[in-house]
Amino acid sequence: MVHLTRLFVISRMFFMGFLISGAAVAQTSPIAPVSPTSSMIVAAPDDIVGQAIQAELAPLATAFPPLLTSPRHQRVDVSRVVMDFYTHRGYRAAWTRDSDVAQLLQSLSDTQADGLDPADFRITELAGAQTQMQSMLPTAAQRAAFDIAATRTFITALLQLRRGKVDPARLDMHWNFNPVGVDPREDVNNFFAALDSHDVARAFTQAPPQEAVYVSLRMGLAQLRNVRDMGGWPKIAEGQSLKPGMDGAAVAQLRARLAAGGYLAPQRTPRTDYDAAVTAAVKKYQAEQYLGADGVAGAATLAALNVPVEARIDQVRVNMERARWLLYKLQGTFVIVDIAGYKVALYRDGKAIWRSRVQVGKPFRSTPVFQAEITYVTFNPTWTVPPTILVEDMLPKIRSNPGYLAANRIRVLDREGNVLDAASVDWDNPRGLTLRQDAGPENSLGQVVIRFPNDYAIYLHDTPHRELFAKPFRATSSGCIRVENPLQLVELLFNDPVRWNSAGIQARLANGKTENIRLPVKVPVLLAYWTVDLSNDGRVMFKPDIYGYDTAVLRGLNRPLQLPVLDWQRAGSPAVVAGQNQQ
Repeated sequence: MVHLTRLFVISRMFFMGFLISGAAVAQTSPIAPVSPTSSMIVAAPDDIVGQAIQAELAPLATAFPPLLTSPRHQRVDVSRVVMDFYTHRGYRAAWTRDSDVAQLLQSLSDTQADGLDPADFRITELAGAQTQMQSMLPTAAQRAAFDIAATRTFITALLQLRRGKVDPARLDMHWNFNPVGVDPREDVNNFFAALDSHDVARAFTQAPPQEAVYVSLRMGLAQLRNVRDMGGWPKIAEGQSLKPGMDGAAVAQLRARLAAGGYLAPQRTPRTDYDAAVTAAVKKYQAEQYLGADGVAGAATLAALNVPVEARIDQVRVNMERARWLLYKLQGTFVIVDIAGYKVALYRDGKAIWRSRVQVGKPFRSTPVFQAEITYVTFNPTWTVPPTILVEDMLPKIRSNPGYLAANRIRVLDREGNVLDAASVDWDNPRGLTLRQDAGPENSLGQVVIRFPNDYAIYLHDTPHRELFAKPFRATSSGCIRVENPLQLVELLFNDPVRWNSAGIQARLANGKTENIRLPVKVPVLLAYWTVDLSNDGRVMFKPDIYGYDTAVLRGLNRPLQLPVLDWQRAGSPAVVAGQNQQ
């Protein structure tokens, strides 16, 4: 199975922005840092439309909003882009050719293929205004209003395709996937280069991620919409598990659903038996949907099969939006934790050289989404019990079992670090105490911890709870990431086959001493969250949304965009208001 994690990184490490050559940028109207003195630029005396454009933009020039409204994620103020665009071109109209407008209208309609909503872009208003301009002699103010509206819509749609409609920093106040080295001005300049060369469609073609994984998601979205338009997937009666050897109407429904999803060859004559082919198809479906692959269509499998196609369409749209967020590139060696997929991978030069299963945080103690750098490894770690775990998990066990601490080699320390007798502590009202578990194979962190300083006290570590790796649902930790084969990862992180080979690591563990050893080179680590994957043949597979993060993204995608109305009858009134929408 070619996992989405691998495709994400090989083609674009979390979707690096596609860049047009610098030569093309230099030939167009530049969007560059400007100052209020740019207001001294005026339209040509004989350009009455340009003068009307300048008049409509006058309130914006006075407000002078910042270009970047969200520096953490490089979100762009569209109104400022519009102002800069016209200022640098002396307020000349940009949409003077009907062919350019036709390309714009068609491209706006086509944004639905990327999971966006074409209704956001007021296509009907633009098309109606163009028709009126073609059938009458428009005033300079009307032509100006249309030109500004078309430019605003043009840049708004392209920035949604490029960087996403929803600002992730507004969904997660701790979002720190900073697009280092990505300048939104370059994106905007490239868009306007296509406009200046009268190739508007090219701008829309090049704006989204160009990589194979994004293309596959777009194709998967189209296929799901086709299923929807054909009436959706067959419904399977729920209430009892369907098992090999059974025969009946429910099995016939299961067969039809598996065939519709491409898991089972369609039959000319409907069959009702649960044979070996159905069993194999169910196992394949279960494995791809992160369910226990036992070949029995139980409650969880039937529920997944009966998810409406509309919901799966939305799930793909949400993950295409996540693709558009993550626009920077990583090179060399890095680690990716696929939270919802319960796996981790180490990449070197764009190729996954190691993978392992992981356990992640429970839904009520979720593993956060962020990026950091792995800096050191702790061998034979002790474990200091976090306050939340102490209060919610450990105190009830201590109160019910006085021998719990000794059995688990956990010491009680006062504020000065002195060891206390557990029997002397009032466990109904403990104050100023720290619990620390001694190093050893049964330590909650196992034999090794892989550390990357962060605000969440999150790290990768070994675990004595190895039986949980065999379960399909592995959101079982208190937030940190338990790794099935952590010593293999440590060896690869050190990347020193002489000193830090397997034998060297085992020798270090054997001495029983707690040691922190710095890596010779820091290694980036990304804790990411997406709820789709791709099979070897490009079919979209769906993961459970274990933390419910899809809901907020979908809500943002579906929220109507508040673009200024193109009021043809009142043309000449200000059509651009500073900060009305940000991309």
